Amino acid sequence: MERIVRNGRACWVLVGGRQRLGRALAEDLARDHDLVLTSSRPWGDETWVDGLSKTARIRTLEWDAENPELVSRMMADLGGLEADGWVISGAVLLAGTFLKMPLGTWTPELLEATWRVNLGFPFLCAQALAPHLTEGACLQILLDTSIHHPWLKRLPYSAAKAGLAALVPGLAQLLAPRVRVVGHALGAVLPAEGSDADFLADRTLLKRIGEPADLCRAVRYAADSPFMTGEILTLDGGRRWVDR
Repeated sequence: MERIVRNGRACWVLVGGRQRLGRALAEDLARDHDLVLTSSRPWGDETWVDGLSKTARIRTLEWDAENPELVSRMMADLGGLEADGWVISGAVLLAGTFLKMPLGTWTPELLEATWRVNLGFPFLCAQALAPHLTEGACLQILLDTSIHHPWLKRLPYSAAKAGLAALVPGLAQLLAPRVRVVGHALGAVLPAEGSDADFLADRTLLKRIGEPADLCRAVRYAADSPFMTGEILTLDGGRRWVDR
């Protein structure tokens, strides 16, 4: 079994490491990490992943929140990684959806689907990863500034993120002292197509929206801070301090 680092490179798992912020974080970390990337869909010919493989050891997995065999799939995949000599010293849970669900549109089916992806799935991923994280590892969970101010047109989503906010200190207590747990409450970064970027920027103290590099720096900071656990770092440009 290899050490926590292999040839000077730590191994991290990025759950939801395929698109947007996940891809940006993977491209940043691949400079000095080996990576396991998960996606809800089968991996095809991903040229950008092939590019990462030139400098990093990369493994891709399919973890779909809708799969009734998800738990056994994760256990088998993580057991396989361990058998192949991968020692996981970090993990970031990024997967989620951001659907509008204003009051009056809620149904049991829609609520269950929203909470399954945004709450149940991260809980199950954290549970599956925990025994496979080496001593000194850091598990990081991507949240949202809705934990400070719920999105009124996305209350089911906001409720899910509030649940994850409770998971951070709870899991930090359960896994201490072997593993640290840190959350990131992210503001507007890579806003959806059609969003008014100027409006979003004006609603922050720094008068700009975030960039993937802002998250990458925060993730690296948390990983390199051995006395930090159970905390949620907010990266919103001061959005929550602006009068509504």
